Amino acid sequence: MLVDSHCHLDFPDFAEERAEIVARAREAGVGAMVTISTRVRQFQRILEIAEGFSEVYCSVGTHPHNAAEELDVTAAELVRLSEHPKVVAIGEAGLDYHYDHAPREAQAAGFRTHIEAARETGLPLVIHARSADEDVAAILEEETGKGAFPFVLHCFSSGRRLAEVGVALGGYISFSGILTFRNSAELRAIAADIPRERLLVETDAPYLAPVPHRGQRNEPALVVHTASVLAETLGVSPEEIAAITTDNFYRLFRKMPRLAGQGA
Repeated sequence: MLVDSHCHLDFPDFAEERAEIVARAREAGVGAMVTISTRVRQFQRILEIAEGFSEVYCSVGTHPHNAAEELDVTAAELVRLSEHPKVVAIGEAGLDYHYDHAPREAQAAGFRTHIEAARETGLPLVIHARSADEDVAAILEEETGKGAFPFVLHCFSSGRRLAEVGVALGGYISFSGILTFRNSAELRAIAADIPRERLLVETDAPYLAPVPHRGQRNEPALVVHTASVLAETLGVSPEEIAAITTDNFYRLFRKMPRLAGQGA
């Protein structure tokens, strides 16, 4: 069994066939999925999806693209919303300097608010980092100095230093379909050097479908292709990488119960 640690089942791309998508994931051996919040003010929609499927759980948080819209969201509110049994993570939050859809100061403020909530709840913070390696690393180091918190650098496509900082601070690294792209040799080299106990896989669906589906709409069932390339990169079998990443997932997302067929 595999776990898709990051997807967006609330996005319009899935509205007409959400049940079929979850069923296809199940048939592909994906035993659990976490659908990730991008706006706290739309959290109820995320929660309803998670409540509708036994294998789907969710996070609560504000994507950096939307940080300026939700600066009024407090750590206390995130903590309160995370008390629901289906909420197993905080975020996604972080920094995105590629698009700069929100002012960088707003992104940083939101990032720190989410860190506070992760620290208080013990739930993992799902971190979005794009074209902002130095500032993400600096905030992680500074905030960890105030008290450790669990986190994952999701859809990792950053440089080696951020991976090393993340691991050194106790974080996990999650790889998406980008790992399978022909021009991702450097990323695969980074993945090969990550301690195996810190590796996760995800889709970030509906985005970034892995080879051989690149350019198509992504969905949780396709995480098997990313896992296969990660297994090749590490020189292990697909069964081993499934066991490694699933065990790692439940160690990090410790609030989430192990579902049937998900090992010890």
